[in-house]
Amino acid sequence: MPDKPDILSQFWQELRRRKVIRVITVYAAAAFVILELVDILAPSLRLPDWTLNLVLVLLCVGFIIAIILSWIYDIHPEEGIVKTEPAHKVKTADIPKTSNSWKIASYISFVVIVALIVLNIIPRTNLSKKRSILDKSIAVIPFIDDSPNKDNEHIINGIMDDLLINLQSIKDLRIPGRTSTEQYRNNPKPIPEIAAEMNVAYIVEGSGQRYGNKIRLRVQLVEGATDKHIWADSYDEVINGPEDIFRIQGQIAKSIAAELQAVITPEEKQLIEKVPTTSLTAHDFYQRGRDEQSKYWLDNDNKNALERAEDFYYKALEYDSTFAQAYTGLAIVYWFKHFSETFYTENFLDSALILADIALSFDNQLSEAYVIRGAYYWEHNEKEQALKEYNKAIRFNPNDWQAYNYKAYLYYADDQVKMIDNLHKAISLHRGPFLPGLYRDLSNLLAFAGFIDKAKYYQIEALKLDDDSASYYRYLADFEFYIGNTVKSIEFGKKSYAIDSTSVRVIYMLGLSHIWLGRYEEGLEYYKKFSNIYDGYDYPPVLYEIGYAYWVIGFKDEAEYYFNTALELWDQLFELGRILTGEDLFMYYQLAAEYAFQGDKDKAYEYFDLLNQLPWMPNWIITETKTDPMLDGIRDEPEFKQIVRDLEDKYQENHERVRKWLEENDML
Repeated sequence: MPDKPDILSQFWQELRRRKVIRVITVYAAAAFVILELVDILAPSLRLPDWTLNLVLVLLCVGFIIAIILSWIYDIHPEEGIVKTEPAHKVKTADIPKTSNSWKIASYISFVVIVALIVLNIIPRTNLSKKRSILDKSIAVIPFIDDSPNKDNEHIINGIMDDLLINLQSIKDLRIPGRTSTEQYRNNPKPIPEIAAEMNVAYIVEGSGQRYGNKIRLRVQLVEGATDKHIWADSYDEVINGPEDIFRIQGQIAKSIAAELQAVITPEEKQLIEKVPTTSLTAHDFYQRGRDEQSKYWLDNDNKNALERAEDFYYKALEYDSTFAQAYTGLAIVYWFKHFSETFYTENFLDSALILADIALSFDNQLSEAYVIRGAYYWEHNEKEQALKEYNKAIRFNPNDWQAYNYKAYLYYADDQVKMIDNLHKAISLHRGPFLPGLYRDLSNLLAFAGFIDKAKYYQIEALKLDDDSASYYRYLADFEFYIGNTVKSIEFGKKSYAIDSTSVRVIYMLGLSHIWLGRYEEGLEYYKKFSNIYDGYDYPPVLYEIGYAYWVIGFKDEAEYYFNTALELWDQLFELGRILTGEDLFMYYQLAAEYAFQGDKDKAYEYFDLLNQLPWMPNWIITETKTDPMLDGIRDEPEFKQIVRDLEDKYQENHERVRKWLEENDML
């Protein structure tokens, strides 16, 4: 035991004599530099993900060889490379002095190692810790179909689509839908640019091939800001049935979630591992239908795509009559094909509800079916049931932007803050073609609450995305109208009309603004254009204004006709349950104004009382009660003045609630 320190000391002296320590120092510094260069250059050079591991293995092997060679051989300034003599044969005086170049190299190497540890290893450790609290947001961009037969594209699209749905079922992740990322199919962009546009931290990209019943698939998780590959895997599988495809998709989803340290609940795991159909043919037809449906989503004028989608869904059901997703596909097709023609019928959209119910009888965890049911009940003014359906949809797909968007409008008449909150969630989950519309909806709500500057900000954001200056000016016209600046409203309205003379909203606002300024003939001309565009469809608010204009210029019979027709339509819509949440606010005001103009004060106050029972008021209601000429007959009455004060109090209370929400969400 006493001799052990001497042995270790002798061994250490021998390592120094043979210059092994200095070789280790210089080699380690060089290896650190090489690894860092490979890590930086590999993504831009598109080198395989295993490149860094290969270089590390080679450097480790080289390290062992360098140590062995430095022990056996030495470099002398005069004699070159020579074999190192054993310690017992060498006298202290014979040990050559180390050259200054070796000393300098050793010192530099030591400094390099320390610097790399400080600047590289420690930040990476912090990054690893930070990743667990990082925004776990992912965009799945369209996979590339490398199959020789391009008829297989829908299969690769289907794998991408199902993977996306699997990831969306995980509440701990934020995942924009397919309509958000489809724009990159034929318009590839650098990963950092896509990540910025999608407002996500990570991108999933992939490619695949199908040869007969074999599928080759490669999927990668990329850090959006740096374009660094975080995770990747390849799959080479024989597909004997759809369960093989679903198994692969489930493995990928769980691997990505694990990489981002996302929590997967038992229910979410069940959703990911679910097998929707056991028929490969049914699954194939369904994916074809889904592809066609996506084309229609991106272009609502593409009616042929909707027809093709319907055919494929029916073919899928021929091979598997229990395939729930095919039924929801048909429900969506039916909705868009028959919405307008069945609007005034008692069986409005009943077929869509029946198809959604059938889907849920086979799969009661299908988010899409609950969204359809929610939309059905909303259209039938059954708000509480609609809310239950949307909440179920969000339970099984926490990333369903449509569920949040539709849910927002359930709160229109009840709670504007909840409406804004749900609409904001929808915006965070959708970055596709509907984003400008969502921005404009949010803008309009903020304008209702009196935040005109913030409302204009979102109009500008929408304009940046779609360059729709007609809509931009239209909303500016609305904002001026809301605050009673009728002349400015007409100015912006005419700018919008010059760009798009078919916008019924602009035409309506121009007609109303002209009538309020006493320019009745001009107002009537705009309303006639409105009726022509609507092609016989009568809109009660327009009929009121037309009736008022005719009355003022002396055409009493025409005025009575329009007033009565408006009342009949309101009654019909109310009886059919077509008065949606929020439209009752508009209806109460319109009926109160008409009855006030006709001199039936009791009826007018009855509807004002109903209006006053609603929990919040938009600013345009305040403006209209103060300036609408149809209310001139009761404007100076104490009862009406009290109503106006009550409505103003509700507006101010709502304004403060919205302001508080905006401040809490760092939006003000």
